[in-house]
Amino acid sequence: MQIYELILYFFIYSFLGWCAEVAFATVKERRFVNRGFLNGPLCPIYGVGVTSVVVLLAPFRDRAVLLYLSSFVLVTLIEGLTGFVMDRLFHHKWWDYTGLPLSIGGYVCLPFSLVWGLACVVIVKAVHPLIGSAVGLLHVSAGLALACVFLAGLAADVAVTTAGILKLNRRLDMLERIGAELREISDRMGSNIYENVMEGLDYLGDEPRERYEELRKRYDELRGRYAVLTGATLQASRRLVRAFPKMQSRHHRDLLDELRKRLEEAAHRR
Repeated sequence: MQIYELILYFFIYSFLGWCAEVAFATVKERRFVNRGFLNGPLCPIYGVGVTSVVVLLAPFRDRAVLLYLSSFVLVTLIEGLTGFVMDRLFHHKWWDYTGLPLSIGGYVCLPFSLVWGLACVVIVKAVHPLIGSAVGLLHVSAGLALACVFLAGLAADVAVTTAGILKLNRRLDMLERIGAELREISDRMGSNIYENVMEGLDYLGDEPRERYEELRKRYDELRGRYAVLTGATLQASRRLVRAFPKMQSRHHRDLLDELRKRLEEAAHRR
């Protein structure tokens, strides 16, 4: 088997996996949702998983039970490792199976692993022979050219998506800091009002008023920045939040939940 064939298998199954995810989301939400991590029509975890199965488990192709069990184990390991690594890299849990039977860290669970195992048996026995034959019809030079073009496109998409996620994380950090300062100023303003009431404004003179006005000015400034930054963050996070409705932020859980709620409200208004 040529390297370019493996690469083409990866892209074909990544695309088919994306189609399956989009179809499922469309039926569930009654609208188109790009369920991929990337901007393009690819779900690489499907490409890695299915290609690994058709290549590594080829010796078990005619032994259905062994093929099912080994597929079950292999795809579970791939999904769990992918979820864990992406969580650590980007500080977000992109899917969460918590609450489902035998969930491990929310990355994998028994029901989905059972389904993936069955799907892999069907793919190995019925789907891959057709795809393998189609790829085999390509001349080596054509196969290499396609593989190079697809890899270049994937690299560009990964770079753009990664930059977008890092930018989103920076905005979430800024929103968290601004929110903390707003709460601090609000507490100080409340404390000043309490002191003024208890001790009397006339007795304290203009100094409390000036301090209060300074805090109020800073508060209004931060609220404006918070509103602008929230709007920009909503635009940046819209696709990912829709693609991964159960996405959880490791450092900004409450803030991400607030953004998700605003996006849902905006969708309902439409």
